[in-house]
Amino acid sequence: MTTTATSSLIQSLQCSNCGQTYSPFVRQTLSVCCHAPLLSRYDLEAGFSKSALIHRDKSLWRYAEVLPVIEPENRVTLGEGFTPLFSLPRLAERYSLQQLTLKDEGLNPTGSFKARGLSLAVSKAKENGEKACIVPTAGNAGVAMAAYCARAGLEAVVVMPRHTPEAFREECMAYGATVILIDGLINDCAAKVQEMNRNGDYFDISTLKEPYRLEGKKTMGYEIAEQLDWQLPDVIMYPTGGGTGLIGIWKAFTEMKQLGWLTPDQPLPRLVAVQAENCRPVVDTFWGRQANSKQYVGQPTLANGLAVPRPIGEPLMLQVLQESGGTALAVSEEQMLEGVRELGRYEGIFVAPEGGAIWAATKQLIKQGWLHPEEHILLLNTGSGQKYLDNMKGIW
Repeated sequence: MTTTATSSLIQSLQCSNCGQTYSPFVRQTLSVCCHAPLLSRYDLEAGFSKSALIHRDKSLWRYAEVLPVIEPENRVTLGEGFTPLFSLPRLAERYSLQQLTLKDEGLNPTGSFKARGLSLAVSKAKENGEKACIVPTAGNAGVAMAAYCARAGLEAVVVMPRHTPEAFREECMAYGATVILIDGLINDCAAKVQEMNRNGDYFDISTLKEPYRLEGKKTMGYEIAEQLDWQLPDVIMYPTGGGTGLIGIWKAFTEMKQLGWLTPDQPLPRLVAVQAENCRPVVDTFWGRQANSKQYVGQPTLANGLAVPRPIGEPLMLQVLQESGGTALAVSEEQMLEGVRELGRYEGIFVAPEGGAIWAATKQLIKQGWLHPEEHILLLNTGSGQKYLDNMKGIW
């Protein structure tokens, strides 16, 4: 019989810009002080031992002490988390790499890593007494929010670009969500959400505009460490739109250092932010082509999740890249499709275009000498290719 922890160690929410603290027990959005994302802080001296994980359920809730949901009955779950790590021996041999691994988030409920963040966000919405949630989305986040709201008995409103593949729209409606289509990208959808929510009737679950999607995404970092027996990869390749997962994985590693689960001198992975050439705001800021992305204008891309032209989490993403010694780069539409083809034909894994993008970026960094053949390279595929069939017709 398996068991799961019941007590969160959450102490406060902290402004990511100035450090001012806020209560985690009432509705919170961006910090009042700096209008910046809030980060959950825990009592990491309270004695949460990794040995406690031995008999727990294989889901993200095995890390409940470092998650923000207080009462177990408020957990809204569909079995998310603990997705598998696959070695990629054929591609490794083809490109003379010693250790190439892929974590497949497409095997989560609703087919993407968004299940993690939305499970936590909707759970906290339920715990805080919310009745309705709203989200701007490029696709997968809307599907996940719709599913978890249905599970929790909450109203769901999803605002997505009109060009989003039909599969995403149909699935949202299957869960009973109201779907609103907007001409433009996710930033245009965010403007519509703000307009609709002037009175605060909905809990806005926009990326990093509430504190808890980040906490669900960070469990990918905990899992990577646990699944590799606490020996981390050298590099993690991450497809970056809003950047919650990139920030969350790094947050997990720093928390594990504080918990003593990783040794003080243990090197942490270099994180790589991969974007689409059609929408590359973080890449351009990272390389000094612009001061920030606040006025960036992007274009649609086959990888819908990468079409985030003005990510609110950009400062946090840049901080992660700097602290980890990572880098940022963009790939073309054809390169990401070739990545999808190779992962399918050589390893039998049907990834989303975002997954194809990270493999394409990996090959670029190998050619540049930034990645070395003896390093352990981990690819983080964020979703299933099944949702993107409309985008990828005729590429085979």
